[in-house]
Parts: sequence; C-alpha cells; structure tokens
Amino acid sequence: MAKLEIVKFEQISLEGHTDYTEKWVQDIIADDPSILGLGDLMLKDKERIQHKAGILDFLLQEPEMNQRYEVEVQLGKTDESHIIRTLEYWDIERKRYPQYDHIAVIVAEDITSRFFNVIGLFNGFIPLIAIQMKALKNGDQISLDFTTILDQGNLGLIDDDDDQPVVDSSYWEKRGTKTTVSMAVSLVEIIKSFDPDFEPKYNKYYIGLAKNGLAKNFATFHPQKNAMRLSIRLKKSDDINHRIEHAGLDLIDYTKSGRYRIRLLKTDMERHADFLKEILKQSYTEMMG
Repeated sequence: MAKLEIVKFEQISLEGHTDYTEKWVQDIIADDPSILGLGDLMLKDKERIQHKAGILDFLLQEPEMNQRYEVEVQLGKTDESHIIRTLEYWDIERKRYPQYDHIAVIVAEDITSRFFNVIGLFNGFIPLIAIQMKALKNGDQISLDFTTILDQGNLGLIDDDDDQPVVDSSYWEKRGTKTTVSMAVSLVEIIKSFDPDFEPKYNKYYIGLAKNGLAKNFATFHPQKNAMRLSIRLKKSDDINHRIEHAGLDLIDYTKSGRYRIRLLKTDMERHADFLKEILKQSYTEMMG
C-alpha cells in the first residue's frame, strides 16, 4: 500500500482578506449549499431584498419538506447586530410565507461565548442553527470547513403543533388523494392497536398525532398525489437502516431532528404492515417511555 502524504493546512482569517472576500464565500455556498452540512438543500434565493430591513444572504429550501433556512454569513466574529439581523430576516420570511417551517442560520468564523449568552435569552423559542466556518490554506490550495456548533432547528417545529393551523381530512384529500390520506389513517389505526387514545390531528402542513387532545408527534404523515411520506422519530441505527433497505422501502433520508423519512406506496402498506407496526411501536416506546 502506498504511503499517504500528510498535508498540513494553516487556518487563515477571511475578515479583511483582499482575495477571499464575503462574496467569494457566498459564491461557493450558492454553487453547493450542501457544503454547510444541513443536507441536500436547494438555493431558493441569494441576496434577497427584505423590505426596509436589508438583504438576506441566502434563502435555502428542503425539497422534500415545507422547510426553509434563512442564512446569514459573517466574516470574523459574531456580534449583536449580526444576530439581530439574522433573526429579523427569519421573522420577516416566516410571516410572509407561513406555509413553511423556517429556521434561522448564522454562519461565522468565530462564534463567541457572548453569542451563546445572547441566544440563551431566547430560551429555545427561536429555531436557530449556528455554524462555525474555518478557512484552511496550504500553498495554492484553500478549503472551507463548516461545523454546526448549535442546532435548535427542530425546536417547536414538529413535536408541539398547538399553534399549527387546523384543517380537516378533505383539505389533505385535495393536496394528496383519498387513497394517500387513507394510508395515513391506516397507520394511525396501527398505533391505536397499542394505544387506543391516539387520534390523527389534521394540521395545515402535515397530519400529526394527538393523545387526549395533546400533540404527540413521534410520527407524522404527509399525503401526496402518488405516495404518502412517513416521518418517524427513531434513534438511528445500522439495524433499522438494513431492515428498511431489506424491505425495499424508499428511504428519503434521516433528518437532523432524528427522524427517518420514508416514502410509502399503497402496496407497501400491505406488504410491510408488520414491519411498519414494529417501527411505529418502537418510536412510540422511545417517546412515551
């Protein structure tokens, strides 16, 4: 085996650099948003003008979910104005497009302890992700490394939907079909077989679960025209991955909030009823204890 050469990279500061500017960083992110480590996101808009508020660096969107990310990039250290600007853009976008879940994202070279003190004031009520960016250089080569050091992207988005607009089954039959809605109902019936107090809760953005009137969304359902997307909270494991693959189910991904997302066809409901019941019960047990 050939001996690998160890290459040492020197960390450099981009703040004030004449060649590696903020625009240079923005162009790299725009070309491949996945570099941020937030998943396979698509670029919805760049340098998005906010009325009477400024310019948002990036608006990114999760293609398979009603989820958008308002991203601000800062060279050097985070400061209070950067935090406020990021949250202001997030607030503008969520009010303008309430049909999406919105997550604020701060990207900076140096995320200071003062940043965490300020964020602590919000007590987790604002979904926020902080990503530290490092520029590493070796000769003529340079690399950008992005590390998530604060991830509150899943807070208040799926497990507590008391503020979600309530709809009914006919709303989802129009967005999906009667068949795909019936698939969601069938999965709820499976859940009721081991806990009869559960009922489907028809929210505007997904069909959730309620027990005695309270949201308990260890699984959610999103009927589409040709399939039904199941999002189920489970600890990630090689065993679950293998069994999903062995069953031939269409695994979309495993989300940062700890959920498997599976695309189900009508035939899957019949062929894999036992397996679906098993993972639903496992998720239920993990959540309910």
